[in-house]
Amino acid sequence: MTTNTPKIEESWYAALQDEFTSPYFLELKELLQKEKDMYTIFPPGSQIFTAFNLTPLTAVKVVVLGQDPYHGKGQAHGLSFSVPDGIKPPPSLQNIFKEIRNDLNIPIPQSGNLEKWAKQGVLLINATLTVRESDAGSHQGIGWGRFTDRVIQTISDLRAGVVFLLWGKFAQAKLHLIDQSKHFVLMAPHPSPFSVHRGFFGCKHFSKANQLLKENGLGEIDWRLE
Repeated sequence: MTTNTPKIEESWYAALQDEFTSPYFLELKELLQKEKDMYTIFPPGSQIFTAFNLTPLTAVKVVVLGQDPYHGKGQAHGLSFSVPDGIKPPPSLQNIFKEIRNDLNIPIPQSGNLEKWAKQGVLLINATLTVRESDAGSHQGIGWGRFTDRVIQTISDLRAGVVFLLWGKFAQAKLHLIDQSKHFVLMAPHPSPFSVHRGFFGCKHFSKANQLLKENGLGEIDWRLE
């Protein structure tokens, strides 16, 4: 984040370049640099925009919105809900895998690395893109929310037929940013152990997303990771 412009895929940069030069984003960059001098920040700087670099704007088919990155060592790598190979899938991700198993009869994978989804057009973004180690939500309110709201609006404005999976009240609060006359929105409780039994289990969002993509002439997502 010390360079003048983030290392982000070119279709995203073209759409968001005004954000990167706006006062709030420049302040965000300065604040992040100060934070890095005092704390351990996740994910590493080179991985902050992983979701964008693996899923160009022109390739987005599905959006999965998380709240903020995992704050445990080695967990966050720039994709919402995902963890790198070799890291135990956290409870919410385990519940996502259980729903996919029940929905599509896909075995639960050993790895929680969701890069395969991202490369197929599933944009896995958190509303806040960084966090202090062991301090959940510590970077909410520093500017990332404004940036990622703009990301959602950009997808809504420039694309059509995208399936937005909004899990939990936080994600559903972004509904007003999405033009539902040209996109699809599927909502359910968050897959967290605290809410998963209120309707996430049984939501069948993965088969429903594929059906919507198929009906609109877009390639379905292969939700298998192994």
